[in-house]
Amino acid sequence: MEKSHAVLSTQGKIIQAIIIVLLAILAIIVVFPVIYIAFGSLKSRTELLVGGANIFPTKIHWENYLNAWKQANFAVYTKNSIFISLGVMAFSLIFSTMAGYVFSRTNFKIKNIIYGIFIMFMFINVGSVSLRPLFELATSMHMNKSLLSVILFSVGTGQATYIFLARGYVDSVPKELDEAAKIDGCSFFMTFVKVIAPVLQPVIATIALLSFRQGWNEYILPLVFTMTNDSMRPLTVGVNMLKNSGDGSAAWEIMFAGATIAVLPMIIVYCSFSKYFMGGSTAGAVKG
Repeated sequence: MEKSHAVLSTQGKIIQAIIIVLLAILAIIVVFPVIYIAFGSLKSRTELLVGGANIFPTKIHWENYLNAWKQANFAVYTKNSIFISLGVMAFSLIFSTMAGYVFSRTNFKIKNIIYGIFIMFMFINVGSVSLRPLFELATSMHMNKSLLSVILFSVGTGQATYIFLARGYVDSVPKELDEAAKIDGCSFFMTFVKVIAPVLQPVIATIALLSFRQGWNEYILPLVFTMTNDSMRPLTVGVNMLKNSGDGSAAWEIMFAGATIAVLPMIIVYCSFSKYFMGGSTAGAVKG
């Protein structure tokens, strides 16, 4: 009996060791590009073009960051990225939480069909195919020269996951709270504002982080909508333009410096709010 327990214990340790090794390899694969870009931003262009296995710079070139900031007009691009990200986050929070509340607390004939369509689009991504109809729609509404169109289209194409999380969390809230609010004279909407919304803080934090990241990383839509107006470009588009800032060759060192500047805010935001993100994601998915 003791021998069998010892064998099982040994097998468990071996499996655990294999899992740790596989996770370590996966972590290296995921983190390596970020580390390579960060160290590459401190290299000279010649050192980057020569390549080699050494990812560390032989000499640190801090001027790459200054050149990236000046050549890409990063002050304006950063402002545009913040505007897009905050806009996508604000609209996503309003629409997804209210939609999750309606799907959870109301009953109408085609509710399940509509919700099923939303969930279906969690697994369907038409990608760049939708760019032309979206651009033509914005042109017909005279919105093609404003970042507001980028915000609205980004919000409209990214709500499925947020609604799924919001509905799952609202389902876990006791309906007795709604009934008590109704007795106190609250309408359906005021019940959401005064009772449900304050309880949704964990999932709201999760949706806020995901939607802010979505707006910050948006590339294709801003690229198309700002082709004729570079003052409206966000950081993601501005960083890509940096590779053409060299004299006859791609300025990869400046592009890497710009990419590092663009990535840092999201890393800081995630590290600051990761505990809320993990808690809200787990609660919204499991309780739904």
